[in-house]
Amino acid sequence: MGFPDGITVHIKREDLIHPFVSGNKFRKLKYNLLQAKEERQETLLTFGGAFSNHIAALAFAGKEKGFKTIGIIRGNELRDKILENPTLQFAKNCGMQFEFVSRENYRLKNEIAFLEDLKQKYGDFYLIPEGGTNELAIKGCEEILTEEDAEFDYIGCSVGTGGTICGIINSILPHQKILGFPALKGDFLKEEIRNMVNNNNWDLVTDYHFGGYGKVNIELIAFINQFYAENNIPLDPIYTGKMVFGVIDLIQKNYFSPQSKILLIHTGGIQGIQGMNISLRNKKLPIIDING
Repeated sequence: MGFPDGITVHIKREDLIHPFVSGNKFRKLKYNLLQAKEERQETLLTFGGAFSNHIAALAFAGKEKGFKTIGIIRGNELRDKILENPTLQFAKNCGMQFEFVSRENYRLKNEIAFLEDLKQKYGDFYLIPEGGTNELAIKGCEEILTEEDAEFDYIGCSVGTGGTICGIINSILPHQKILGFPALKGDFLKEEIRNMVNNNNWDLVTDYHFGGYGKVNIELIAFINQFYAENNIPLDPIYTGKMVFGVIDLIQKNYFSPQSKILLIHTGGIQGIQGMNISLRNKKLPIIDING
């Protein structure tokens, strides 16, 4: 894509790595699945919300690699709505077993007592955190950038739990700067990221969350639809769509110096569009149209 002042923008299509375990989920799971095999674990257990990309990816990867999978799902009300939820239906079809918990109990997911209760119920398992972020996930995300990406001055990346951006930060060259676009409100991730990376060539841009995690508006939907019409690249509304919107807006606000070469990381998440459109239709809002 061409812009004024000789600025160029390219997109790295990580969403095309795998049809069901796409983008950063493929990277995050790579070494975790190898570790689970090495530990001779038979079951993978993780956490996620109603339309979690991580839940869908783990369910398919577990099936493909011969693991049982258990998803601890946020929201008791979803128990009777699996057939109305494309993400959960997909995960169930891949063999994932669900346990639905209240939002209050879900907040205890990192507590030792909560995890011990799960082990009493399900036996031994290999635990993968919500969103997939741990040291092995960061190791996988360090492989996103390659030698061919050395020409770029800026790398743009959406931010959820922080694992993907940490891997990218750890693998950049001295002349490059990472810009992270959090999908959640607030600046609280900065300290967590700082503790997991080996350089300071990065910053978080917190102005493009569109109201917080899972929140969208008509402006963002229109942008995603127009972007697809012009470039034939689908963007998910939770992560990458907000990041691409933010970078283009920053270009228009002269944030970048002339001749800057910008690389945007498409982290996948396209499976979530179907569920988002169900919500948009219920609210009588325009839908995300990536079917041409």
